[in-house]
Amino acid sequence: MTPAAFHVEAADYATRQALLHGVRRAVFVDEQQVPAALESDDLDPLSHHVLALDADGHAIGTGRLTPQHRIGRMAVLAGWRGKGVGEALLQALVAEAARRGWGEVTLHAQVHARDFYARNGFLPEGAPFTEAGIVHQTMRRRMDGAMRVQDADQAEAAMATVIHRARRRLLLGCRGGDTALLAQPAVLQALRHFATRRHDKQALVLLHDGEPAAMPTALLALLQRLPTVFALRLPADPGDPSLAPASVINDNGDCYFRPMGDRFEGELCLDMPAPARQQDALFQRAWDAATVCEGFRTLGI
Repeated sequence: MTPAAFHVEAADYATRQALLHGVRRAVFVDEQQVPAALESDDLDPLSHHVLALDADGHAIGTGRLTPQHRIGRMAVLAGWRGKGVGEALLQALVAEAARRGWGEVTLHAQVHARDFYARNGFLPEGAPFTEAGIVHQTMRRRMDGAMRVQDADQAEAAMATVIHRARRRLLLGCRGGDTALLAQPAVLQALRHFATRRHDKQALVLLHDGEPAAMPTALLALLQRLPTVFALRLPADPGDPSLAPASVINDNGDCYFRPMGDRFEGELCLDMPAPARQQDALFQRAWDAATVCEGFRTLGI
């Protein structure tokens, strides 16, 4: 299928507020039943806005960056969802924050969209809360260094974003509960997205449990469906403490690594080629010394 034609541009609020509010009213007020009085606020004239336009110049999506370093009012018309509009809007806002020299940005994600933000580098913080009658989750992305990963929810988000941002090469060093983590919704969706792209790609998976029975059903089904994409190996001595730490590395300068291996605590590095290269080298050494997972051969993997 040919991607739908649209583009994202900065929008001066004084001259284009009718387009911005038109999209926001359609999504928030008409569709989600948010009170009309909450759709706009005093931050609108002070914020940086972006607008997605279709090939005919019709507004199809919006978003803003407030002086409080917060992304918000992300809205895409129903007929344009799932076509990359939201991601393009989000990337434009993150790029603007980076251009301004901001170290981080936050947002309040509606819980149904939490996986979307996780795939784009935002880690959840704290418990969900209700805002405008809708359950939200605070999420944060740093742009001036590594992000600390401290719990299962953040681990899922970190793994998802490294996989989602991969181009053609992905390295997965699995330890502890990683196979279960790889089957979590945001991670599995990112894996499917990577594995089903049209261009050539390869995912090297270093397992510390070579038995198919230890693999979650959804993940095993993906490996069987696309055996030419995924290569699996087992360390010669899985208990060797000198092996590379658990890690996910892509060819885009991103990595999430956990020094403790079987714990979630670690660091997510986005657009940081130096640590990504270091983790890549550790993984490659472990991969070269590893053996084929015989238990998966009978399944065609």
